[in-house]
Amino acid sequence: MHHTIEEVKLKNGARGLLINVPGATVMSMQFQFRAGNRYAKSKDIEQVAHIMEHMAFGANARFRSEHAFESEFTKNGAYHNAYTSDLSMVYEADCADFEWDRILELQKLSICQPRFNQKELDAEKGNVRSELTSYLNDHHRILWPRVQQLLGEDVLTYRQALATISNVTLSDIKNHHKLTHTTDNMRFVIAGKLRGRKSEILRQLETFELPRGERFAVPHDELSGAAPTVIRRKDATNLTFGFTLSLPRKLDNEELDAMQTLNHILTGTTHSRIFGKARAKGLAYSVGSYTGCGFYDSAWDLSGQVNHETAPQLFDIIARELKAVLDGKITDEEIEAAKSFTLGRYQMGAQTVSQIAGFYTHRYFADDYIYDYSKVPDSIRKVSRDKIISTAKSFIDANTWVLAAVSNGDREELIDLSERLTSIFDRVE
Repeated sequence: MHHTIEEVKLKNGARGLLINVPGATVMSMQFQFRAGNRYAKSKDIEQVAHIMEHMAFGANARFRSEHAFESEFTKNGAYHNAYTSDLSMVYEADCADFEWDRILELQKLSICQPRFNQKELDAEKGNVRSELTSYLNDHHRILWPRVQQLLGEDVLTYRQALATISNVTLSDIKNHHKLTHTTDNMRFVIAGKLRGRKSEILRQLETFELPRGERFAVPHDELSGAAPTVIRRKDATNLTFGFTLSLPRKLDNEELDAMQTLNHILTGTTHSRIFGKARAKGLAYSVGSYTGCGFYDSAWDLSGQVNHETAPQLFDIIARELKAVLDGKITDEEIEAAKSFTLGRYQMGAQTVSQIAGFYTHRYFADDYIYDYSKVPDSIRKVSRDKIISTAKSFIDANTWVLAAVSNGDREELIDLSERLTSIFDRVE
């Protein structure tokens, strides 16, 4: 969908993007604060942000209960949600175009004037406890916080987080909101038919009843490698593994595009180098690779599930294919096929107002960067073989990596699998 984008900086300190989508019949709006788990006052109340997020649409200055607020918000079909990550708390809403101003007003109400009460706190503590408990049954979910810890990130596992829920008081909730919900710490993205409405939108945003505050800094962890680690689970009949390589800097956009192309070549299809070969041999049901940027560092992750008896064969394939890439063995045909796939997904990724808004929120909420959607195709087409190889080598040269797994097996099994990967760290000239 065609759209134009404008960044606005409000007098109250808030910043955000206004995305005009001509002819849109839906309005999408998201508000972000650096208010996630990492900003809890102390580790013993780490889940204060998560619990507060669950209370986001509860009692407020106009409505006495969650039920009353929810009934009013959704009466014309509008959708809303909130979510928390290590760094962020995000409020989001989609609504029909004819009621955008009413929904924006209600969003402002829930963000600025909550009336946290003990009854809702007790209920949401129970709901958060149920949510985290359910994650303990998901081997992929429980794996990655432990990987983060092994690298040196100051985070909790889900089991550790569960233990903090009972410590959170109503005073903690109110203090966390007061500390983090300031206009300088707020970012927003609003997308829809904005022509003729900009002044009213800005007027409403300027009247958010929050203190000025500050934009919180992103915590900086010093990362390092670690020995292979097993998370023992008796119910783990197979091996759920995560192999992550850390680079102590943020990748630039060209490097990110290069790694996206490489990940597709390695694991993106049933005929890819790693996943495709593993599937063809009946070795693994799923294997994927991903690249992401933090504020100070970047990660190259490879994960999957494999039976114990076929794990050595799979890891041999992983090592062999990664080494081949590092040795420059990538064909022009593979690169062009990956580009074609990515261009198709790009074309499919902006068919709704929400998709357009979502494209911008990821980077903008992270570091205020505005990624120009219209330039994406050219960026994809410019990916070169040399950039793919040099970026992959930068992860290898950093030599900061962790292999971890959820398994009912022993550590010796994982050590053996780890040793099958070490050849990729031989210096590649």
